[in-house]
Amino acid sequence: MNKIKMTTGIIWALVCLFVMIILYFSLGNFSAGLAKLPFMKLNPNLTGGEIVQQRVMDNCTLMIRQPVFDGFLGERRKGFVQIDWKGNIPGKIRDTIDYNMDSSPDFIIGIETAENTANLEALNPVVRNIEISTRTSFGWVARVNIINEK
Repeated sequence: MNKIKMTTGIIWALVCLFVMIILYFSLGNFSAGLAKLPFMKLNPNLTGGEIVQQRVMDNCTLMIRQPVFDGFLGERRKGFVQIDWKGNIPGKIRDTIDYNMDSSPDFIIGIETAENTANLEALNPVVRNIEISTRTSFGWVARVNIINEK
């Protein structure tokens, strides 16, 4: 009986080792294939949401993204809207943003790229503060904290 248990255990260990070796070499192809499936999307908390407005200016392109209120079990009360500037960023940025597209400006954001400072002038009571404003590989990104109006 002990020989049967020992033999079964050794065979099981070898099968597991064989499966692990196969998975180790094919996991990259599997994950790449899984990532290409149509229902796979990046979390908007990482990307900033879908682009809803785009303004082409002389030196750069301003992209306003959809507000993000994603939470674990539903929408959160607090969220953010992300603004991207792509291209040749000027030393001073001052843009009026209407993130909810109701034809009235929601806030004015000013950025001094040389000093890495940003200021916010809220024109809508749901706009709170600047969460982050930083240089990126493609230009500049700012996230503005907002309150969910729903």
